[in-house]
Amino acid sequence: MKTSYLYLCKYFILSLLPVCKFRHFVPNLTIGAPVIQSLRKHTKAYLDCHLMVTNPSDYVEPMGKAGASGFTFHVEVARDNWQELIQSIKSKGMHPGVSLRPGTPVEEVFPLVEAENPVELVLVMTVEPGFGGQKFMPEMMDKVRTLRKKYPSLDIEVDGGLGPSTIDVAASAGANCIVAGSSIFGAADPGEVISVLRKSVEGSQSKN
Repeated sequence: MKTSYLYLCKYFILSLLPVCKFRHFVPNLTIGAPVIQSLRKHTKAYLDCHLMVTNPSDYVEPMGKAGASGFTFHVEVARDNWQELIQSIKSKGMHPGVSLRPGTPVEEVFPLVEAENPVELVLVMTVEPGFGGQKFMPEMMDKVRTLRKKYPSLDIEVDGGLGPSTIDVAASAGANCIVAGSSIFGAADPGEVISVLRKSVEGSQSKN
């Protein structure tokens, strides 16, 4: 893990950097590139975009033009073209990441991390993608531990059910990038929740 992640973490969603999720293989509505473009006019923040779509390659150019910082696609829909996809993402000035659903074996992302032109982040879904407010799946931490042991410097993100009651499990497993939605926006004091989550991750990193 990069030392700077203790303080800034480019992908640190705890600092309320926008996360944009595009959904095709799940039923919710999408947020498009025009929203990214509008946000970019008002912030220099890292815009982390997680695309849950069946055709991620179609979104690389518009997302790059809109000002997206990170472009995370799902391994389940890119088994045959991930090398070209990673190259395309980087050519548009974005950082490539790969995500996997709960039912997908973690071994499927190994080639993408070990490639000559690799992804820079692995996102482990800790709920089934599609809806907010779901219960955290602690069994997914085995994937995080496997990735952290195999790739000590890899950025590992977790998304789904993260909050004050689950952050310590995720952080101690090796996750250094946290996506939190309902636990922050549904809190009486969102700032306090962000502080709790951040401290847990920083504390776990300092022990390693």
